[in-house]
Amino acid sequence: MPPVVLRTCLLLAVVAVSPAVHAQVPVPLADRARGADRVVVGQVTSVTPAWQVNEYGDRLIVSTVRVAVTETLKGTATPSLDVDVEGGTIGSLTLHVSDQVAFVPGERAAFFLKRNARGRFVPHLRGQGLLKLDRFNRVPGSSLTLDQIRREVAAGRGR
Repeated sequence: MPPVVLRTCLLLAVVAVSPAVHAQVPVPLADRARGADRVVVGQVTSVTPAWQVNEYGDRLIVSTVRVAVTETLKGTATPSLDVDVEGGTIGSLTLHVSDQVAFVPGERAAFFLKRNARGRFVPHLRGQGLLKLDRFNRVPGSSLTLDQIRREVAAGRGR
């Protein structure tokens, strides 16, 4: 096999294994709340993608998700806030980030947030800090409810 083909195959193998290596172990909700600076429930009012350079020097698409806050479970209450979530679409280019959740206006969620080095809110524990809610206040694909999230956040604050 020519060296160029061998290097390409090796690179593809490393890239293919990378998501499994970086997979996160689920963190209990109370621990997520304890580590978050703020936990809110709210509705997405807008999603604005833009190019940004992350702390590692990578240029990627980051969507600023504007949230109308309906409930503050931890931290300072504000009527709205912005959350930077990796991924989004600019023109014909879309970046899907496997451990992040993509939002569209109108969706509701519980947001476990921390501030990054730039002082902007980002999901605490990446995708584990974003829990979409359906119209019945349940996290789709699970039995978790908003009431359970409230109780776990309160338990995390009390420890």
